[in-house]
Amino acid sequence: MTHSPHVLIVVQNLPVPLDRRVWLECRALIAAGYEVSVICPKGPGDPAYQHLDGVHIYKYAPPPQAEGALGYAWEFLYCWVRTALLSVKVRRRSRFDVLQACNPPDTYWALALLWRLGGVRFVFDHHDLNPEVFLSRFGEPTGFAGKLQLRILRWLERRTFRTAHRVISTNTSYQRIAWERGGVPVEHTSVVRSGPDTSVMRPVERVDDLRRGGKHLVAYLGIMGPQDGVDGVLEVARRIVFDRGRTDVRFALLGFGDCLEDLKKQSTSWGLDEYVEFTGRVGPEQITRYLSTASAGLGPDPLSPLNDVSTMNKTMEYMAYALPVVSYRLTETVVSAGDCAVYVEPGDVEGFTTALLDLLDDAERRARLGSAGRRRCEAELDWRPQAANYLSVFDGLTGFVSNEPAPRPDLSGGEDQWGNKVIDIGDDAVLRAFAADRTGE
Repeated sequence: MTHSPHVLIVVQNLPVPLDRRVWLECRALIAAGYEVSVICPKGPGDPAYQHLDGVHIYKYAPPPQAEGALGYAWEFLYCWVRTALLSVKVRRRSRFDVLQACNPPDTYWALALLWRLGGVRFVFDHHDLNPEVFLSRFGEPTGFAGKLQLRILRWLERRTFRTAHRVISTNTSYQRIAWERGGVPVEHTSVVRSGPDTSVMRPVERVDDLRRGGKHLVAYLGIMGPQDGVDGVLEVARRIVFDRGRTDVRFALLGFGDCLEDLKKQSTSWGLDEYVEFTGRVGPEQITRYLSTASAGLGPDPLSPLNDVSTMNKTMEYMAYALPVVSYRLTETVVSAGDCAVYVEPGDVEGFTTALLDLLDDAERRARLGSAGRRRCEAELDWRPQAANYLSVFDGLTGFVSNEPAPRPDLSGGEDQWGNKVIDIGDDAVLRAFAADRTGE
């Protein structure tokens, strides 16, 4: 192919560029010489169209929050139709060669079938296991309605796998599901982990005001849904503050989701508002400052059919900022963090509380885990090699030869784009000292 191929990416779960994985994919395609368009829902204040860093982004107003099976069915139908109409608009501007759909939900195979009639290739970027999401939230169904919903989810997943020319999996557990449950040929699957871009995710000098008078700041970053275990963070905070008498610890919960308002009410009812801050939706600048100030990052995700085989992006993001991690022991979390985290057996809230306090009180351990986590991100989890795997899928489908990647950026000190002083993480001694001393003393 002599011209630059055009890739259309469809996302329903999050707006772009807020969806970090999808935005990294967009930037990788643009840098490689592809043309890129995205269709996604609007975030607060977002325009219907924007051209950002070379990416054409088309957005539609999201539907009201769904409740019940009929509500979710309406949401899926509404988003599908809006996406289909916008795909026609994209096609009028510029013919696209590849359609990439990111789940959830598993409904865009039907749109891909329509565009395949015009020679468009279909890539499925497998972000989530929707049958496991259902099982994790509701358990094994016993009634007719629940069994029917689960059967539909499994049918949609199979149709997505069978329609795709290529499947991109976020980890080897998901890849195995594509082989075994989806019947996808091994050679048509690739693993592209959601690794952090360590040239951008770099620790900066701590911001003492974020600790709100405490000695230690503990951070949670991520979605706040029923399966994410953020209520467990509040239980740990309650035990630390009231049972253990540690009023020197503050908690920052960064993110949003279906449970956010309930979590705020729970915090107030337990008298934790002085110690727990809910930031709501955050961008890269706030994430950088909070994770560069915190003493530990939390992985409270409970053991479930979904969580055990899912890669938790927050774990790798904590590590990118040299932030030691306390997490429940889940299969893919251990794959990501290796020996750079403190693991607790799933469901052991008291053990989680003790492990966190022990880490906060051990500066040398924080130095070792934090610096090792950063180095692991740079050497094994960084987005650059993942981007190469990702681009090879599209090069193989289109016959295009991607541009050579840009040279690795300088990781010495200086200032980031927001004026924060960047830590000279090229120096091991400086990195260890930074990981050890992020307290108010």
